[in-house]
Amino acid sequence: MPKIPKPAGLARLKTRHKLAMLSFAGFVGLPVLLMTAYLYIFAADQYASTVGFTVRTEESGSAMEILGGLTKLSTASSSDTDILYKFIQSQELVLAMDESLDLHKLYGKPRFDPVFRLSENASIEETVSYWKKMVRIYYDPGIGLMEIEVRAFDPADAKAIAVDIFARSTARINELSAIARADTMRYARDELDTAVERLKEARQALTLFRNETQIVDPSADIQGQMGLLTSLNTQLATALIELDILIETTRETDPRMEQTRRKIAVIERRIADEREKLGVGQGRDGKAYADLVGTFESLQVDLNFAEKAYISALSAYDTAVAEARRQSRYLAAYVEPTLAQTPLYPQRMVIILVGGFVIFGLWSICLLIYYSLHDRR
Repeated sequence: MPKIPKPAGLARLKTRHKLAMLSFAGFVGLPVLLMTAYLYIFAADQYASTVGFTVRTEESGSAMEILGGLTKLSTASSSDTDILYKFIQSQELVLAMDESLDLHKLYGKPRFDPVFRLSENASIEETVSYWKKMVRIYYDPGIGLMEIEVRAFDPADAKAIAVDIFARSTARINELSAIARADTMRYARDELDTAVERLKEARQALTLFRNETQIVDPSADIQGQMGLLTSLNTQLATALIELDILIETTRETDPRMEQTRRKIAVIERRIADEREKLGVGQGRDGKAYADLVGTFESLQVDLNFAEKAYISALSAYDTAVAEARRQSRYLAAYVEPTLAQTPLYPQRMVIILVGGFVIFGLWSICLLIYYSLHDRR
């Protein structure tokens, strides 16, 4: 009869199990415990003040758009909001805020919280890095809305910082608006000066043409020339008829025939001269009348264009002056700086859970590496 083996004894903890438990307590439990104690005993409460705003702009179109009725108003400027996004995080703003509110004093209030407080001897680079942690910006480029959450150890301090940020952002937008208005004014003034000079040159060219040709309006003058040419053709036809009658009724030696032929010759020369003036041939001064008419029409077109350009530039300049007299860019706050009543930070449970998970993950990885090396021996 085979022997029945003895039942297995109770499982006991081995040395490696005890070491694992000790390492868990030392590397996971103790740090989490210390973290919890620090957060609930030493970490100071932080209050948050929120302010939300957007940049509103009103812009006018160019001179040609003004004449064509295409002027439009825009309601938001994403580029200005992008500038403010960088400005609020800049060293320039931090220095200005430190001078006005003494950030080292405000953020150095909790004496027993070296983790979340700002050191009294912090450099400007360290202050800017701390500022970005305490001032959070939420920005939607699509619609141009910006919301700022300011944290501080006192609710009044958080609100004061938020109010100062909004005031300095407004001042920066006003500076950008002033620069834009100055550029618009200068551009409109240059356009107007150019249009005035062009109008002067067109008028002077037309006046010079009239002085040289002694013709005020070739269109009216050509009508007189055409009337004279028609009259000469009528007289020529009459003289030819008279000559034909004389040839049929009188002798060749009749003095009236010679007189009529001379009359016909004079009329024909006059007709030739008038036709040359009208462009059929070259005139006495070497210029055809048609060329003079073409030159006058070209000068007249230049003058009309110069007058329209002047009216357009003058309208644009007047619009630029009107825009300069009113604020075209401004900050519109849709959330005024708030005064907190309950501290929202630091988020102790979130920090403890995230920190504990990270520490536990590192401990697990180290333990797996140890057992892997131990089993290979």
